[in-house]
Amino acid sequence: MNLKTISIGLIISLAAFSVNAEIKIGLLDVRTALFASDSAKEFTEKTVDQFKQQDLEVRAVGEDGQKLETRLKNDAAIMSDSERQKLASDLEAKIQEYKYLKSKLDSALAEKRQEFLSISKPRLDLAINELVAEEKLNLLLPREAALYADEAMDYTEKVVKKLNGLK
Repeated sequence: MNLKTISIGLIISLAAFSVNAEIKIGLLDVRTALFASDSAKEFTEKTVDQFKQQDLEVRAVGEDGQKLETRLKNDAAIMSDSERQKLASDLEAKIQEYKYLKSKLDSALAEKRQEFLSISKPRLDLAINELVAEEKLNLLLPREAALYADEAMDYTEKVVKKLNGLK
């Protein structure tokens, strides 16, 4: 057999394969799908309510610190050294208190988010598996993996609907 015959046979084989095996690819923005769901919105509302008082406290300490800083900048020239040192010391204490409270709040929020993600992961996996089966997808990729894709390939909204239906 010569090279020409092998090439023609290969081309015919590939053409037959592509006719019989259509590959269906989809894209999914997992983060958007997860956080656009009703359960994520409900989680956000509960979390905001739960940590509202702590957030207000952090903001109040921050505002107090800003007031002290402004006063120190504006009035430093007319203050005695002891007043200036006391105000600077008070400001430093407010800064430390703010950092502590903010860190504590951020840590609690991160823990809550992680809790939500661990609860939501099985539901997300189920919604994705149902979508793949219904749409007969051969491949589902993260949206951010594509430089360009037709909007029809994005299944994010369908996953959100599935997540909302899994309550």
